Amino acid sequence: MPKNDAYSQGIQTPVLGDAPDIEVATQTMVGGIVPKLVMRFADANARAAALTGATKPVAGMITYLIAEDRWEGRQADGSWLMLSDGTWQPLTFKTGWTAHAGSPGWRKKAGGGIELRGRIRRSNSGNLDDSGLAVPFASIPTAVAPAAYRMFQIPAKRITVSGVTRAGGRLEVTTDGTLQAMIDAGGGTGNSGDPAWFGIDGVMFSPAGD
Repeated sequence: MPKNDAYSQGIQTPVLGDAPDIEVATQTMVGGIVPKLVMRFADANARAAALTGATKPVAGMITYLIAEDRWEGRQADGSWLMLSDGTWQPLTFKTGWTAHAGSPGWRKKAGGGIELRGRIRRSNSGNLDDSGLAVPFASIPTAVAPAAYRMFQIPAKRITVSGVTRAGGRLEVTTDGTLQAMIDAGGGTGNSGDPAWFGIDGVMFSPAGD
């Protein structure tokens, strides 16, 4: 009768008294070892197709998804927890807006959460709206949107009509994934030097269900 490994990992190895059957002995060892390795799959769909039935996922499994370029661990509640940050995905800009610097985008964070980055400007390098209203400029997928409005202070650069640089604003992330910017009201903006811009670097929030 096979015995368990010395590290208490539930990996069975044959003993001398077992009936000689190299196929069964090998399969028993491989079946015990593989779920405890970092398993590699082409993508999440390939993993779902492979880990089913007798080979269904168990808590503690670690997998690497090639297409997504990330590691994930199986939790006791049946979910997969990201163990490495996801790849950056571009924002979907609204008409009239574009990237200024920093490759604006979003990504999933290891352990949960969404991170944003980049600086944004008007696509015609024009002035920002200084009415004090929240102006939609881009969006992220609804699947990674928060369950409730989230608001953050963000940096901005605009030159007022009096030549004073104003450097503040607010970012709103809505429940459907819309990103809105509200720049400090009043003063107007100028266009000399760099175009007026605002940044979303380092903004982090939890999506619904996270």
